[in-house]
Amino acid sequence: MQAHHHIDGRMPVSANVIAALDVFIDQVEDAPAGVVPVITGTGEPGAADADAPDVALVNKWERVLRRLERLNRPTVAVVHGDCGGIAVEALLATDLRVAAPRTRLHLPAGPGGVWPGMGLYRLANQVGFARVRRWILFGYPLSAAEAVGVHLVDEVAEDTGAAIAAVVARLETADGADVAVRRQLMLDATTTTFEEALGRHLAACDRLSRRTREVANVAG
Repeated sequence: MQAHHHIDGRMPVSANVIAALDVFIDQVEDAPAGVVPVITGTGEPGAADADAPDVALVNKWERVLRRLERLNRPTVAVVHGDCGGIAVEALLATDLRVAAPRTRLHLPAGPGGVWPGMGLYRLANQVGFARVRRWILFGYPLSAAEAVGVHLVDEVAEDTGAAIAAVVARLETADGADVAVRRQLMLDATTTTFEEALGRHLAACDRLSRRTREVANVAG
């Protein structure tokens, strides 16, 4: 089952945008197991929308994106056409991503160039600075094919609805808690020493081993 939330990349960061995503995340957290959140992103800000937002508002936006990024279930994004601004920032906080063939991704930008928000942090961690250097430094758009090439998007599909349905069908039976643990271990990998990471990975392995034994005992 899918739960949908649309983010319009033409819109600036605002209290209403933040509140709407916050409410959606609350609903997903309270939803039954098997409900997969799908974020749809479209639209690119125009030159008239390039004013820099208030930093306090940006902080709230980054916090709600962090909530999305740490949801206890898999998250999916689908993007269409020229897509930028807050829609691309939300895309970077999801697990699996589908794009329509003629999609072009644009980082949030203003009069001074690309917006130096946490989208840059996520990009560098997910695909590496060298692979998206032109995008980060100079605001070049990234085509759907290029996004797949750097593994920023997982699939390009003419029929995005069918592609999302197939993805969701695979994810409906995923254990959300396990997904959240593996995601966090992966996110921490580039900023954590081996010694620090070892304890967290061993703890995750121990939890899974104990749960596997409990399930086996019940079945037996």
